[in-house]
Amino acid sequence: MHLTLSAAAHRLSAASEPQGGIAGWAAGLVETFGGPGAGAAIALENVFPPLPSEVILPLTGFAASQGVLSIASALFWTTLGSVVGAVVLYGVGAVFGRERMHAWWAKLPLVKASDLVRTEAWFARHGTKAVLLGRMVPVFRSLISVPAGVERMPLPVFVALTAAGSLVWNTVLVMAGYLLGDQWDAVGSYVGIVSKVVLALAVVALAGYVTMRVRSRRRGKS
Repeated sequence: MHLTLSAAAHRLSAASEPQGGIAGWAAGLVETFGGPGAGAAIALENVFPPLPSEVILPLTGFAASQGVLSIASALFWTTLGSVVGAVVLYGVGAVFGRERMHAWWAKLPLVKASDLVRTEAWFARHGTKAVLLGRMVPVFRSLISVPAGVERMPLPVFVALTAAGSLVWNTVLVMAGYLLGDQWDAVGSYVGIVSKVVLALAVVALAGYVTMRVRSRRRGKS
């Protein structure tokens, strides 16, 4: 039998206190506003990636298990929040635009204008997959919205892909928090490992790219 709303909110807050910081902040939003509070937290997480969805979403699932909100409300509002946050970053990319991107790119060392052209061509071919699957990859789930805006992917397509990918990601983490109950914070540990692996791979790829560019320039000068 579910607890009353006030009792559930009290237990949610008590369970979140040891986590401090972000967990306490997210718990406060969910306790006070329910589904819309969870949606607002996820919208901010999309705009500011350092806010971890692997904390906010499982916590929202735990709140649902305590009767603070329903699973349907949790998934609806968190997915809506994901879309709203993604559209904000899409707008940043669209406003920044291709010309400014090329002007900024030309000032960077070790890169060529042709590199950006090839990147744009790749996104034109694989953009839909990048947006859909990128929503389910830690770290990149937020950043993928910017090139979508720069490339002016049709907004209805972007919103549909973002909603679909976000719904999958949100469902997995919300349901994990719902099923784990008081142990909801364990989800963050596992997702955190995945995030670190993704970041490590990105750093390795960037280091490899820079190394190849340096060697290419040296060979060109010799």
